[in-house]
Amino acid sequence: MGKNRRHRAAAQRARLAGGGEVLGLVEGATAEQVGAAVLEAALQSIQSARAAQYFAGILTGGGAFTPELERGADWAARHLIVEAGRRGWLPGDVYQAAVRRVDEFAVGYLVDTLAAYVREFAPESVDPIWLAQLEEMGATVWWSADEPHLGQWARKQLLIPVEAMTTVIEALALLSNFPQLAVIRPLPGTARPASGARHAIDEKVLGRVRGLLAKAESTDFPDEAETLSAKAQELMTKYAIDRVLVEADTSAPELPGARRIWLETPYLDAKALLVDAVAKANRCRAIFSSAWGFVAIVGDEDELDVVELLVTSLLVQATRAMIAHGNESGRDNHARSRTFRKSFLVSYATRIGERLTRANEETIAKSAAPERLLPVLASYQVAIDKAFDTLFPTARRSRVSVGSAEGWHAGREAADRAQLAARRPIRK
Repeated sequence: MGKNRRHRAAAQRARLAGGGEVLGLVEGATAEQVGAAVLEAALQSIQSARAAQYFAGILTGGGAFTPELERGADWAARHLIVEAGRRGWLPGDVYQAAVRRVDEFAVGYLVDTLAAYVREFAPESVDPIWLAQLEEMGATVWWSADEPHLGQWARKQLLIPVEAMTTVIEALALLSNFPQLAVIRPLPGTARPASGARHAIDEKVLGRVRGLLAKAESTDFPDEAETLSAKAQELMTKYAIDRVLVEADTSAPELPGARRIWLETPYLDAKALLVDAVAKANRCRAIFSSAWGFVAIVGDEDELDVVELLVTSLLVQATRAMIAHGNESGRDNHARSRTFRKSFLVSYATRIGERLTRANEETIAKSAAPERLLPVLASYQVAIDKAFDTLFPTARRSRVSVGSAEGWHAGREAADRAQLAARRPIRK
């Protein structure tokens, strides 16, 4: 071991040697005092998984859970979940961040913590997006109220106390490290019923669109995928135009909503560019968090539904086309390199944005009353821009570079084949 490494190791041992003092543990500590010690352990463990294990040993004493430790851990977890909500993190955001940064045991512990927190509130005072995301991740209160959650959870996972406590500290360290985000949905207990029924997108339309896009993703025949994607885009565009015209005569437009779409590595910036292209084409605004790997989108709720559907499908199609191109016979190693693939996806996103915009312009021009539609769409855009600037006042533009001309051209050709408007592919 080199001299610098020995010094760093010695310093780490010195920091951990007084673990009990760091945590402020005293004999006969109350559950809240133990909870504060758990929070301190989480803060100390943000940069070190080994520290989490060490502090877990101190908290458990190498033996069984005490009632104070179980209640203290529950107190600490609830405290940080409440704080995460105040920082703008939705249940789906907590879950997506967890599956990327901690193990499955910690993910499950956080899901349980979310379920316990929301159970405290009347359902009508919890935002529908919160409830939908909790349902999607399967968050339920499965444990008995007769004893604290921690011990029941540890037994269910077959973890001994020190293992379970290590997992809890690692999960809470993640929560402690969450930055401030824009608060895009009301916190539990503060949601109020809408004054009028929200215009929900027709489930029959959504069902048909989902079915068409699923077939487009699964087929091995480009012409078939082209036809299916074309029909899906046609349905979405026509539905949006019809709804806008009807609402212009019958009701005031609703305030814009917001969503977050989490992306999978690699090539996050290129994939974020595709989300931005789809968002713009559907009259939405998007902003990318490179540190956490999500794109926040502001727009009309129905348009946000459309963006999520289309983005999900296009990401699958783009990735499949990128891999298939590199696997074609006669391709050299460059066609499978990171530089080529990132350039492919950036070009694909750019071209998709061009074609979606053109398709929308053509659809609007062919609508029954374009002279009525354009002013309504303009007023929608003003409201969305205002909401976006309020939520993200420091947003700034950024560029995504490409390093492979071959990848750029291949991505553009693949985007041309991904027919999205009700027309034939563009031929060069």
